[in-house]
Amino acid sequence: MKVLDYKLYYFLGVGGIGMSALARYFKHYGKTVFGYDKSPSPLIAEMEREQIACHFSEDVEFLQKLLSKYKPEEVLVVYTPAVPKNHTEYVYLTSNNYDIKKRSEVLGEITKQFKTIAIAGTHGKTTTTTLVTHLLKTSGINCYSFMGGISKNYGTNLLLGDPNDKDAYVVVEADEYDRSFLTLFPYIAVITSVDADHLDIYGNKETMHESYVLFAKQVKKEGKLIVKKNVDNELKLTDKRLIYSLNLNTGYCAENIRIENGEFHYDIKSEVEPVNGVTIGLPGLHNVENSIAAVAVAQQLGVKAEKIKEALRSFQGVKRRFDYKVKTAKVIYVDDYAHHPEELKAAIGAAKQLYPDKKVTGIFQPHLFTRTRDFADGFAESLDMLDECILLDIYPARELPIEGITSQMLLDKMKSKQKHLVKKENLLTFLKEKQPEVLLTMGAGDIDQFVEPIAEMLKKR
Repeated sequence: MKVLDYKLYYFLGVGGIGMSALARYFKHYGKTVFGYDKSPSPLIAEMEREQIACHFSEDVEFLQKLLSKYKPEEVLVVYTPAVPKNHTEYVYLTSNNYDIKKRSEVLGEITKQFKTIAIAGTHGKTTTTTLVTHLLKTSGINCYSFMGGISKNYGTNLLLGDPNDKDAYVVVEADEYDRSFLTLFPYIAVITSVDADHLDIYGNKETMHESYVLFAKQVKKEGKLIVKKNVDNELKLTDKRLIYSLNLNTGYCAENIRIENGEFHYDIKSEVEPVNGVTIGLPGLHNVENSIAAVAVAQQLGVKAEKIKEALRSFQGVKRRFDYKVKTAKVIYVDDYAHHPEELKAAIGAAKQLYPDKKVTGIFQPHLFTRTRDFADGFAESLDMLDECILLDIYPARELPIEGITSQMLLDKMKSKQKHLVKKENLLTFLKEKQPEVLLTMGAGDIDQFVEPIAEMLKKR
């Protein structure tokens, strides 16, 4: 399979963050790219401006007309497992023997031509991937990058390098969902966390951990595996490890951490070269920890301490990762992709650390019935950290409802007295009456469609 040998690239689920990066990659190389997704989004609007045509209804007749211009062997269909198997276009494509590949397979094929730097983990992988990319780009290292979020420095989830350089790197977010990361054979791999998730796929935490161990074993002989201390303990890894932590006196860790003017200042202890006097504008100690992993990667490629400091200082973060939308004397509004109890804990904890004297209100849209079922107690515990919680109904994504698994069930588990279940169509009206001081929107579903309307409403206060 030579991924650039096709003429038409058709994406089922083109609006996903990983799928859109692949669509942009093929468009860059002059290929014809079309895509289906179930609803418009700001990201799809951007792709349409880049001449990547998208449509939003299952339309086999349209598909047949499009495919009639090409021989079957000239077409590559890329799909995400989030697309149901009874999707009419998917059924047509599979029954007519088109070359149809999962997103992860195609990404795996692309990475074979480069030295791959793969960042895996239940949490932290998007920010760490984007940090590593920024460190390498600002240091003049030739790299491609497929990021799992929109970099605020570059305004995209795809960065391109020089294809003529045989030593080019590619930085990728290694997704554990559906064991996707097992298509990758990295030169350098990072594992940031292995908290249980995607139990609809794995069944239990132990099976998920087995996949991470397999991923770790796929690091090339001459490569390096960079692992957080508690991950190393849980997975019982043995080979090629560099260990990092926040402040546990590991090979890579932070020292002398302090907060000044809403920014973290610290030194990084390193097995290669210490990096002293680091400043990073991202909130939360978890981001200090992410930066340590990124520095460990950069130092394996020879990036010097002064360059690292410059890059960390100029790093603006990732859209929907503690992403400030309004920041005035009257109100602070932050949007975050958090959709797992540990991610909620990190986002809410960061807000409370930065604004200890203000009331923190959170709007959370649970993502998936199975995840809500599997981590209901953890969600309730994390959401109880808020001073006031507004819950939306569960976003189903690829799933059918599960009896008894609802946002009301989650609300009933919470101990907080300040909690509300609100329909999406009533959210803006409800919020208008609340006058929040610090507001967080959190979730991986379509809650992002409310971000701009909420921001506009709060700016008028």
